[in-house]
Amino acid sequence: MSLSHPNIAFIGCGRVAQALALALHRQGVSLAALASRNPSSAQALAQQLGQPALACAPQEALARAELVLLSVPDDAIATTAQALRWRPGQAAVHLSGATELSALEAAAQAGAEVGGFHPLQIFSAPEQAAQRLAGSSVAIEAGPALEPQLLALAHVLGMHPLRLPEGARARYHAGAGFAASFLLPVLDEAVQLWQSFGVDRASALQALLPLVRGTVDAVEERGIHGALSGPISRGDVGVVARHLQALEALGPEHAALYRVLAMPQLGMAQATGRCDPDQAAQLRSALGHDGVELSTRG
Repeated sequence: MSLSHPNIAFIGCGRVAQALALALHRQGVSLAALASRNPSSAQALAQQLGQPALACAPQEALARAELVLLSVPDDAIATTAQALRWRPGQAAVHLSGATELSALEAAAQAGAEVGGFHPLQIFSAPEQAAQRLAGSSVAIEAGPALEPQLLALAHVLGMHPLRLPEGARARYHAGAGFAASFLLPVLDEAVQLWQSFGVDRASALQALLPLVRGTVDAVEERGIHGALSGPISRGDVGVVARHLQALEALGPEHAALYRVLAMPQLGMAQATGRCDPDQAAQLRSALGHDGVELSTRG
């Protein structure tokens, strides 16, 4: 497949498709078609690209394209694939991180190659996401006939390919969630704690976000264990005890979250030799986890 030819179609024109279509368009890649269960979404994206003729019905999109990117919700992938008439040699590729390729079985039964192409990026703002794709990673799963085409697509977008083995998608996607959306409740907890003594949310975020960025920068420079800081990494039992006392006074749910997050940190501190066995035992006791064996995986 040559990406300079207009043989790529999107079915589903939500935020992920919008970002990818914008990025491909800016790289000079011509698209064959844009389709959506909501025709106005396809029409709006086509207008944004300056090519209103791209908008069409889903089956017409298949007729125009060799590589069809299904950018629909996970629960709709299988039903969308079943509703379309695929042809041998065509490629049906979903953009989900968690859904296995078995959801594309209807396309495979019709002779199409099937695959997954999941850009590892945040798509809440498509325009910004389109700019961030270059340098990001993309998880690719496909057979030997289709994989080179998806690698070429990643290359055009400036993305780093990550090959997924069969059956790994749920674990892959859960891991991505820990690194992305799971950060939000932790940050929200920090903001709530500061609100409890009178700091407004905007001021709290203004003060805390540089810490977040500094932590991420430290991980990039020194690795996860090398970026570890704070009282647990120092074996400072007294500070941890004062933290817990203050959090219990606010409500047991605050202290419970602290304990859940503290235990893996203690495991990392032990793994790096930052915390000796006596300190670790005292910290486990303070955290209410006497006798719990910690993981020291590195």
